[in-house]
Formats: sequence, C-alpha cells, structure tokens
Amino acid sequence: MFSIFNLSLQLNAFPIRKAKSDLDKIVALSPSEKKQFIENQKQAIVEFHLENNAFYQKLVGSKDYKNWEDLPVLNKTNLQSPLESRLSKGFTTKNSYINKTSGSSGEPFIFAKDKYAHALTWASNMYRFGWFGIDFNRSLQARFYGIPLDFIGYKKERFKDFLSKRFRFPIFDLSDVVLEKMLKKFQNTKFEYLNGYTSSIVLFAKFLRKRNLILAAICPTLKVCMVTSEMLFEDDRKLLETQFGIPIVNEYGASELDLIAFENPKGEWQINSETIFVEILDENNQVLPYGQEGRIVITSLFNKAHPFIRYDIGDIGILDERSTLEKPILKQLIGRTNDIAILPSGKKSPGLTFYYVTKSIIEDDGNVKEFIIKQRKTDSFEIEYVSENELNLEQIQKIEEAIALYLEPKLHFEFIRKNTLERTTRGKLKQFTSFL
Repeated sequence: MFSIFNLSLQLNAFPIRKAKSDLDKIVALSPSEKKQFIENQKQAIVEFHLENNAFYQKLVGSKDYKNWEDLPVLNKTNLQSPLESRLSKGFTTKNSYINKTSGSSGEPFIFAKDKYAHALTWASNMYRFGWFGIDFNRSLQARFYGIPLDFIGYKKERFKDFLSKRFRFPIFDLSDVVLEKMLKKFQNTKFEYLNGYTSSIVLFAKFLRKRNLILAAICPTLKVCMVTSEMLFEDDRKLLETQFGIPIVNEYGASELDLIAFENPKGEWQINSETIFVEILDENNQVLPYGQEGRIVITSLFNKAHPFIRYDIGDIGILDERSTLEKPILKQLIGRTNDIAILPSGKKSPGLTFYYVTKSIIEDDGNVKEFIIKQRKTDSFEIEYVSENELNLEQIQKIEEAIALYLEPKLHFEFIRKNTLERTTRGKLKQFTSFL
C-alpha cells in the first residue's frame, strides 16, 4: 500500500528511512551494548554543543567538562531568548524543524530540532505504536486534539491530518450534541485507534456510559486507545476500558523532546532510552536513586540544532526500582513543579493531591463531568465543575472532610458550577493552578 505518511516526511527532508533503520539497530543492542551506546551518545552530544553552540558554551562556562553531574541543569527560563541565539553552527530556522511548546507550564518558548532528530522522533513513535498493531501509514486514527481556529492554521492542520491517516475531533466544544455527532462518525468509520488528550477522551467515555454503549461494539475495527498530555487516573482508566472495550495505553511526551514514556504490552510505563536519557534529580541537582521522587530532567541524545542537555522539563516523577540504564520504567508521574499548593501551615503539597481526593468523592454518582481546582490564597480554593445537577451540601461536606484529612483542616472552598471549563489554546485542561 502507498505509504503516504513516510513519503510526506521524506518530501519535507526528514530522513525517515535512515531514522527507522538506525532506531532498529539501537533497539537490537544487547543490554551491555545499549548501556555503552547511551554513555557514548551522552558524551558525543555534549561535545558537539560545547564546540558548536555559543548559547550552550556560555551556559556551561567552558568548552571542557569532566563529569556529567557537573553540567548545568537547563531550565525553561534559560530558553526564553531569541531562537537564533540558541541554534548551533550550520543550523538555521530554514534547515531545521521549528515549533513552539504548548505553554502549559506557563513558560512557552520556540525550539528547534535538526531534521534527522525529528525523523528519529517519528521513528520512535512508529516503533512504540507498532507494539499494539498500529501502522501510521495504514491505521486510521480518531484524534481528540485541539486545532487552530484561524483559517490558514485550520487548513494546514487538516491537511496534515489527511497525510497522517487521522480524523480530528476538535475538543473545544464537548457538549452532548457534539458528542452525539462523534458517535455517529465512529459508527460509519473504520477507525483502528483513538489518540488524544485524556480529559476529552474521558468525557466521551462518560457520554457512552450514560447511554450504556460500548465503543468497540459500535466500531469493531478499534484496537487500542492512547491517551496523552494530561494525567490518567486509575478510575478513569477503568472507565475507558469498560466503555471502549479495548486496551488503554498511557503516553507521556514533550514536543521539544520526543516521546518520553509509553506503556508497553506488559503494562510497564517504559521510558524511551533510544533517543533520550532521563534522570530524576533532587532540589540540589543530585541524582536520586530509583524509587525516589524528584524533578524529571531529560537529555536529547541526537538533537544537534539545539541543546536539550540535562533539561528540566518541569515535571515531578519516580523511576521504578526495577529500572536499569537500558530499560528505565516510569513508576509515577506526579505533576508539574509549578503546580504546588502552599498551605497555611507552610506545608507544600502537589496540587494534584486535591484533585485525587476530590475526584474520588465528586464523581461517585456520575453527576460531575469535569472539574478543575484553582488556588487563590494559601487557605482559599475554587473548584469549578461541570455537572447535570448542582453539588448538594452533603457532597460538599464530604469533599471538605476528605481534604482536611489528607492535607490539613480549615481550608476554604468555593464551588462554582459552569457550563464548560476553560482550556488552553490547544485544548488541554489544566487540572490544578496556583495563583500565588
């Protein structure tokens, strides 16, 4: 069959054939060979940028380094300068892949990848999706993503969707009327997989539950559902498995880097160790042992256009104790470093703690479709929610009691019922935000 996706990459000068061939060789390495490959690639990418990138030379302060741990940790604030000042010798905005981060961290910036590194990103995606029988050149995707609303941006994304064998469901309006139209599309289309933002796909599953429908019965060609960009909670996973009738795969990635972790068929959240190197660091930039919680810091092993070396992505996580250098496993993704709630007692708590506690109670009766939490003061929070019926006093008391038990007492909450919740320009739902 005509491989339109691969061809579109080749025509845009992304060497996908070479990237796939090289990735296959990396995947085939023995554990000891893989370990040596990672160490060699770490050294090679640092030496390249120290020699060819003035921005990175200045950050390191020298063209020489002795130990990996002595290299500075790159953060998003460092990258909020003109892109041209951060490019390596020989690379320009014309001969590189250029994009912008979503800004969900509150610190958006423009970045670059050389075309080979970007091709490797696609090869990495193809390899992992292939674990579940998905072929980007043949398998039709039901895509739950945002889309630019300006005319040119909209048409451009729709054309990319055509080349990529995917049908996009814009997610800015997820009312029952729109969800009904989505359902009809599934009835008449041979989709093989769903892919998109967790919150939007969960909302579609709740719509199916309300109608007592199983998606695989409506669209029997479906094989798997991949969720990304937002947290996947265990009860949401169970809901998706029940209402879709297919395996649910958790994906974690970053546009400026690559696919970071992808759930394998054994249920392990396997980190990509072919094109990136992941560390978990403490507040003093010291590497933490497997099993301990810390900042996720990532090195792009192949990107020569722009340095992402020991780059603090802004997330907090834990590597599983079973991890090895050649096969790291992400045990838990806890949230973003800027999503920390500071409480009156001085205690610091990940904002998602509120979400976990509240979620377990607020959705018991299936009334609440979605909700987000905003911290306005150290002791004051707003819970915005979308529901068929307003929360009653008993439900509110249960939420307040649970938060007092798991966090601390005497916190104040305002419950605000809304028709829709505010999303980012790309359609993401930010589950906790602190305005302190």
